Amino acid sequence: LRSSTANSLPQLFFSPMYVFTAILALSTQARGFLPSPIVAKPRIGQNLPAAISLDLEFERKDSYSSPDRPDHDLMIRSALGESVEKTPVWLFRQAGRHLPEYKAYKEEVGRGFLEMLSFPEDVAECTMQPIRRYEMDAAILFSDILVIAEALGIEVIMPGGVGIQVPKPLAEASEVEQRIPPTCEMTPEYVDTHLGYVIRSVTLIREKMAREGKSIPLIGFSAAPWTLLFYMVGGSSKKNTDYGMRWLQEHPAESTRLLETLTKLVVEYMTAQVEAGAHMLQVFEAMGMMIDESEFRDFCIPCLRVIAQELKARFPDVPLMVFARGASFANEELSQLGYDVVTIDGSVTRNTARSIVGENVSLQGNYDPAELIESNGKTVETVQSSAKQMLIELGPERLIANLGEGLGGKESPKLVNAFVESIHSESAKLIANKATEAKLETA
Repeated sequence: LRSSTANSLPQLFFSPMYVFTAILALSTQARGFLPSPIVAKPRIGQNLPAAISLDLEFERKDSYSSPDRPDHDLMIRSALGESVEKTPVWLFRQAGRHLPEYKAYKEEVGRGFLEMLSFPEDVAECTMQPIRRYEMDAAILFSDILVIAEALGIEVIMPGGVGIQVPKPLAEASEVEQRIPPTCEMTPEYVDTHLGYVIRSVTLIREKMAREGKSIPLIGFSAAPWTLLFYMVGGSSKKNTDYGMRWLQEHPAESTRLLETLTKLVVEYMTAQVEAGAHMLQVFEAMGMMIDESEFRDFCIPCLRVIAQELKARFPDVPLMVFARGASFANEELSQLGYDVVTIDGSVTRNTARSIVGENVSLQGNYDPAELIESNGKTVETVQSSAKQMLIELGPERLIANLGEGLGGKESPKLVNAFVESIHSESAKLIANKATEAKLETA
């Protein structure tokens, strides 16, 4: 089956009625009827489209296989809006730096973070560590968002103390064609050749989970295309942070071509993760704070829409989660793209979060990881109180309890455990009380 998305995306244009309305609004404003001026943001680049149209074709197989639900499917049920007895919980970066066993394992194998990602044994061990320590409702593949950039020939390094970097980013627009493989090459075979070590890790994790009796969902994930472009042209999350926006504005054609390649590779990469055993998928638009609202809608939304549509066509029952960190203005639109779960960051006002995304998706988030750091004066009691407050404000159903951003490494395992336990116990009480009240009303 050949699936074309090129004609399914909206084509935006300035119609005569649009121009007439705009002139009328400006003239009305000039007469003092509008309280504040409407100013269009100037854009660089004469050929910048209102919204990109992705010229993508996917060669679908006759059928795709996804894993059966695990015995403990609480998080899948919550993601899909099914009945739950308590709120599920997992944490961004739940594996890694905050765990003493992770630090000990790194020292034992003598490998750094990026190097470990190439060893499925290391990946499986690090994925398992948090679900051994905590009663998490899901495991997440221990990996990094920039493995896709590496798969496209972009070098990624992690010097100590400065985070992940791309030492040789795309410097000129012409380098997209010179250095990046064409979109048509983004096939399952390309994933197997360049990202096969990740897929083998997924298989090994599932085997290890079965041996250790951990029948919970395994989450696969990928960065979203804009986030990958941001790193590939800027090289860092701390320097050159304006480069991504400049590329979109000054090189819209090359940016679109790069986003097409990334979108297709993300789809095939996440497809391979599901077929290797991932039960759920998370898309991270981690650099949402580095793009303006208009460009987010023009460049990010079309990519995120295609990813959701294509993955849902292949795996209708696999929950899809999306997180546009720092771009909460887009949450309403994200809720309409086909994702089952919209993640909210710490900037989102909880008591309005559900009304913004509507009733057809679940929420994920948005606990502050600073509440889990003892040096901030936090205790088990403060965690219990703040976790309960989050559940009251967001509601315990159609919710996956998580963070507003990932664990940074300073968090206390004792306080993380208190958070997990509090979410489970307090949500169970809230849901039970709601059921009791409903029975009394109907009696």
